[in-house]
Amino acid sequence: MTLNDPAVLDEVTAKFQDYEKALMTDDIEAMGNLFWESPHTIRLGVGENLYGIEAINAFRIARRGSPQRDLLRVEITTFGMDFAIANAEFRRHGSDKIGRQSQAWARLPDAGWRVVAAHVSIMGTTS
Repeated sequence: MTLNDPAVLDEVTAKFQDYEKALMTDDIEAMGNLFWESPHTIRLGVGENLYGIEAINAFRIARRGSPQRDLLRVEITTFGMDFAIANAEFRRHGSDKIGRQSQAWARLPDAGWRVVAAHVSIMGTTS
């Protein structure tokens, strides 16, 4: 298995950037096209656990836009030709807290690169 094949890394990086643009402009259709259209898709958010693409899409429509943010760091690692992990640290506008986002990307035979699982959280304090 090839780790971080340059061509694959470029493909996933472009898809990650497409997702970030869609998120910041509330382009629900574009975000939907970047997620796997499956009941097995998962998105665990700051205040919600969403199982299946229908729940994810319903959340996006009801939310009416994501809080704006600046990316602080993005790390993407590809494993072979068809799987990648993207991790990002971000800061929402008007907040000093650091947020984290993880996405599992898979190249699907019928759809190309899609997010199959995602997680978003805001750092708190540890005791």
